[in-house]
Parts: sequence; structure tokens; C-alpha cells
Amino acid sequence: MTTDQETSMSVTETGATVWLTGLPSAGKTTIAYELAGRLRGEGHRVEVLDGDEIREFLSAGLGFTREDRHTNVQRIGFVAGLLAANGVKVLVPVIAPYADSRDAVRKRHQAEGTAYLEVHVATPVEVCSVRDVKGLYAKQAAGEISGLTGVDDPYEAPESPDLRIESHQQTVQESAAELYALLSERGAA
Repeated sequence: MTTDQETSMSVTETGATVWLTGLPSAGKTTIAYELAGRLRGEGHRVEVLDGDEIREFLSAGLGFTREDRHTNVQRIGFVAGLLAANGVKVLVPVIAPYADSRDAVRKRHQAEGTAYLEVHVATPVEVCSVRDVKGLYAKQAAGEISGLTGVDDPYEAPESPDLRIESHQQTVQESAAELYALLSERGAA
């Protein structure tokens, strides 16, 4: 092994979990992928744990009861913590509607000494229902589905997130830049 290889192998990347919580169609996933592209462009190891993909592959069979939602969040939090502890920047655009579920993930990260940032993508439900990326608001309004977070199922917005992004008042790039600035300030970018 050459000296250059030894040097590059001894550099340890700082991992972190960045949990983007917010209503459906708030812009969480769009912001996460925008930030992921910037971080990858700088040579960081990055993973996006998209809530829809997790439900398909890791949490298949779970419903949308409070207990199932809690289990889903804990599974995602566990995987995110493992990745972050191994130097990966983990972006988690997942609704996670209950404060106690998010707090449990934060506490597990803190116990492991792994950086965890909670970001509230605070887009009003009126804006989300117009965006309606997946057609969920239209289906709920038509009576085809129930239990839509923030409409007929609870969403407990974070009281003191590490960052609150008003995505309806700025571009995706501005939102990602705001999040990047927080990561830099916390030594994780």
C-alpha cells in the first residue's frame, strides 16, 4: 500500500443523520436529493432513506396505525444510525408524525454519540394539498383514503427543531443551501 492510499484510508468521514419531517408533499424528499447531490459533488458519502422506498422494502406489511408508524420510524432510525456511525451523511425525508417517535431516534443517536439533526419542512397543509405530488390529498378529499397525516390523522410538528425550513417561501436550492449551512456549522459537511 502506498502512502497516499494509507492517508486516504485513515481519513474518517463525519457521519450524521438529518431527519426531514413534515407533511406529505412538503418538499422533504426534493430538498434531501438536492442536498445529497451537493454533498456527493464534494466527495461525501451520502444515502437518502426515502420513506416510500423504506415502506416498500424494509417496512413492508406495516400499516398506518400509530404503533405501525412508530415501528417504521424506529426501523429507519436504526438503519440511519448505523450508516451515520460509519461516516455516511444520511438524509431521511420521512413524515414521522409523532414527536415521541422522533425523540426516541434522537436519544438513540445521542447514546451512540452520533450526530442527529431534526429539520422541520414547515409547509402549510394548504400548500401541500395544491402540490399533492402523490395525489393523496385529492384521494382523501374524494373519500378514497383516510388517515392522511395533517388532515384527518395527527401531525405533531417539532417544537424546537435544529432547523425550520419554510419551503413554500423559497426555492429548493435555497432550502438545501440553508440545510447545508447548518451541517457546516455543526461540523458535519
